[in-house]
Amino acid sequence: MKVLDNYLSRELFSNVILIMAALLAMFSFFDLIQELDSVGKGTYGIGKVLIFVLLSAPGHVYEVVPVAVLVGTMYTLSQFSRNSELIVMRVSGLSIYNIGIILLRVGLMFTIITFIVGELITPISEKTAQKMRIEATDSVVAQDFRSGLWVKDGNSFVNVEDVLPDVELLNIHIYEFDDRFQLRTISNAKNGSFDGKSWDLKDVTQIDLSNPNIQSHFYHEAKWQSLIRPELLNVLLVVPEKMSAWNLYSYIKHLRQNKQKTTRHEVALWSKMIYPIACLVMITLALPFGFLQQRSSDTTAKIFAGIMLGIVYQVLNRVFVHLGLLNDWSPILSAVIPTLLFLTSGIVMLIYVERN
Repeated sequence: MKVLDNYLSRELFSNVILIMAALLAMFSFFDLIQELDSVGKGTYGIGKVLIFVLLSAPGHVYEVVPVAVLVGTMYTLSQFSRNSELIVMRVSGLSIYNIGIILLRVGLMFTIITFIVGELITPISEKTAQKMRIEATDSVVAQDFRSGLWVKDGNSFVNVEDVLPDVELLNIHIYEFDDRFQLRTISNAKNGSFDGKSWDLKDVTQIDLSNPNIQSHFYHEAKWQSLIRPELLNVLLVVPEKMSAWNLYSYIKHLRQNKQKTTRHEVALWSKMIYPIACLVMITLALPFGFLQQRSSDTTAKIFAGIMLGIVYQVLNRVFVHLGLLNDWSPILSAVIPTLLFLTSGIVMLIYVERN
C-alpha cells in the first residue's frame, strides 16, 4: 500500500506541477505582450518589463493552482485508466474512496501552497511590481475620482489629489466637521509624509470657519494625527483580491469605523479563506472522470474537459462576486457558492460511479 501511495502521489504531483508551469508561462506571456505598449515611458524599458512580469507571476500561481490540480488529476487518472492501472488497483482491493484519500493528500499540499503564496508572497510581489511600474513610468497611483482620492477619517473628509508610490501625499485637502456636521475648518497642504506616528504636512493653509470672523493661518510645517495609515493606502496599489487576509481585515475594520460600505472587501476576504480549499474540491470533481469510460484512450478530451471546468469555476467565482455586490448578498455566500456547487457535483458523480 505504501508503494502504491507513493506512486499515485508522485505521478499526480509531477503532472500538476507541469501543467501549472505551462499555465503560468501562458499568463506571463500575456502580461509581457500587454506591457510592451508601455515600453519607453519614462525609464520603463524591456528590463523592467521582465522584472514586472516576474513579480506578477506569484499572483498567477495563486490563480492557476486549482485549475492545474483539476487538469493534472484528470490527466493522471486518464493515464492510469488507459494503461489499465485503475482496474488493477480496484481488483487489488482499492475502492474509489481509498484512491481519493491518497489523491486528497496531494491536494492538501497544494492547498497549503496556495494559502502561502496568496498570503505571504503575492501581496508583497504585487505591491512591488505596481510600485516599480508607477515609478518607472513617472505616474501616480490610480485614484478613485478625477479630483483624487477621498477618505473619511472620523469627523473629517480628506481629499488627496495624488498618492505617490512611496505613499507620499500631494495636494491634501482636509474638511473637518463638528458633531452636528457643520464645517469647522478647511486645511490645504502641499504634501505630506508619514513619520511612523503621524503625518508631516508642508506648506499648510488652514481656514477657520468656527467663528463668525473667518480666519486664515499659514504654517510651513504641521503635524496631522489621523487614522489613515500607509498600509491602508496600499490598497490603491493592490486590488482587494490580491491583498493578504490580514490587510483586508484591517481595511474592513477602518471602513466600518468610518461607517463605509465594506461588501467588496468582505467578499475578497472570504474568498481568500475559501479559495485554497478549491484544490481539494477539484480533486473530488476530477476523480469520477478517471473511472468513466475506462476503456477510452481519449486523454485529450478529458484534459479539454478539465480545462473547461476550470474556466467555468473561475468565471463562476467572478460572476457570484459581482452578483453579491449588486444584490447585496452575504459576503460569505457570494464567496462559497461556486465551490459548494463544484463540491456537490463531484460527490454526486462519485456516488454514481461507485454504484455503477
